[in-house]
Amino acid sequence: MLYEITHRSAYRYSQPVFLEPMTVMLSPRSDATQTVRSHELVVTPSPSKIARCTGLDGNNTDMIWFSDLQDSLAIEVRTTVETHRGDVFDFLITDQAALTLPLKYEPHLAFVLGPYLSCSSNECEVAEFARAIVASAQAQTIPFVMQLAAQIHDRLSYLLREHGDPWTAVETLRRGQGSCRDFAVLFIDACRSVGLAARFVSGYCVGDVAADTHMHAWVEVYFPGGGWRGFDPSRGAAISDEYIAVAAGQRPQDAAPTFGSFRGEALATLEAAISIHPIDNAPARPATQ
Repeated sequence: MLYEITHRSAYRYSQPVFLEPMTVMLSPRSDATQTVRSHELVVTPSPSKIARCTGLDGNNTDMIWFSDLQDSLAIEVRTTVETHRGDVFDFLITDQAALTLPLKYEPHLAFVLGPYLSCSSNECEVAEFARAIVASAQAQTIPFVMQLAAQIHDRLSYLLREHGDPWTAVETLRRGQGSCRDFAVLFIDACRSVGLAARFVSGYCVGDVAADTHMHAWVEVYFPGGGWRGFDPSRGAAISDEYIAVAAGQRPQDAAPTFGSFRGEALATLEAAISIHPIDNAPARPATQ
């Protein structure tokens, strides 16, 4: 599938402020699941510099900074992306020991994946929740992650929560509801509690209820032989070609679309607008840098 995405964020300040360097992660990645055909970042007012970088998890990152006081800031990204994940299970797990849970990666993988195996909470409720699903899945790895996504989707109520950090996994369980980012944190901790490496992903989802103003969040799990594979507990399904991944990280804040601060006594407001349009029979164009 080929999609055209426009994402605009408009910041306004009640009086002029000095903008500290801002990190922008709004350029979708190009990998086995998707290819960026074109990408354009427009910043108003014009910054002093835009430096393009590659982050720790391979995320495309733009660092922008300014030299003058500003009372507004607009960031607009226009991207064309082709997705390739038609078959969500087009892989083999090459380590027989990884077919069942709890999973123990081979030493060289366990070392590299260490940050993605560390639970954010020591609360036993999440581990008990995961163990019950392990038993239901007869300790099989793939059935476990599919049932975990389905259980979160079926048992918890979806909540459109516009502001605030993600809740902890146990808080989401106790509340019985949560936003996509809350469900993702719960899924991650449940996976990590049974030895599965998992990371937080932010991006776009075609048909998402809040896609006109908000990005979506889901999870990627690492399988030997299959690499990072996506699952969406908000929909109870594996990630297909209706998803466009932008950034991933060990923690939700590692995949934040923008991060920055300002100096000055001012009130700040943010308005965001996102449009995602499928493009039929469009010729592929080379990516631009």
